[in-house]
Amino acid sequence: MSRKIIIDTDPGQDDAVAILLALASPEELDVLGIVAVAGNVGLHHNANNARKVVELSGRRDIPVYAGCARPMRRELVTAEHVHGDTGLNGPDLPDPTIPLEAQHGVDYIIDTLMAAEPGTITLCTLGPLTNIAMALVKEPRIAERVQELVMMGGAYFEVGNITPAAEFNIYVDPEAADIVMRSGMKITIQPLDVTHMIQSTPARLAAIKGLGNRTGVAVYEMLTFSEGFDLQKYGWTGAPLHDPTVIAYLLQPDLFEGRACHVAIETASELTLGMTVADYWHVTGKPHNATFLRTGNADGFYKLLTERLARLP
Repeated sequence: MSRKIIIDTDPGQDDAVAILLALASPEELDVLGIVAVAGNVGLHHNANNARKVVELSGRRDIPVYAGCARPMRRELVTAEHVHGDTGLNGPDLPDPTIPLEAQHGVDYIIDTLMAAEPGTITLCTLGPLTNIAMALVKEPRIAERVQELVMMGGAYFEVGNITPAAEFNIYVDPEAADIVMRSGMKITIQPLDVTHMIQSTPARLAAIKGLGNRTGVAVYEMLTFSEGFDLQKYGWTGAPLHDPTVIAYLLQPDLFEGRACHVAIETASELTLGMTVADYWHVTGKPHNATFLRTGNADGFYKLLTERLARLP
């Protein structure tokens, strides 16, 4: 039986690849809907990009909602310097023809979770956690109804990518991340510690481009655009690929290793705002509130990704 998921996202080239991986895996994953949030770029572009990616996949039946246009307490920080002015620079994808759903994304999340059997829907978060935190504030009962929340966010051993101390998704809305981490939900975290191992090397990108379908070419164009910034920054042979690790974890959890521990979010410090403080060595004695993954099998990940992308138009 396929696992029901809601994808909350700020697409973003790597978000787009994550969405495509999920939509290419209908036997395992039943994508109920996609909710956009402000993050990599503003909400308008992110909602537009989500619909473009849905159409690229050929899965025009997937509804797309728009959620929150700004963080809970802070001014929005965006990343056009990585993703381009639209957030999805690289491929020339046509303007979407499927409509944006009228309902607010936060209300969609609440209504869907409250209507479903408890423990049957997984939340997959690929961007800042604003929509999820707003849903928890508005309807706290959803916390006990979520099967699991699998997020791309944070870092501990690799520390930060938007500041020396913080990963982008958490930094954009640290208050939201704090609410989510305190919610009591079952949480699994894909941090930079994992995604920095999942590098889109030239050979891996060439294999995707060579699939012979429209999707493979589009993914190649997305990732060769967005990787320019990271290749210059890190000096590695390939750029990290962040968000698709969330979907890969649902499809093939044995690709990743980590441990349960206590994870807290810094919301007060100027120096370390948005830092994900993972008690990986269990020194505080605080109760474990997340599974914090630390390593990923890059070869296995790219084998899975390439095989699934080959199924799409």
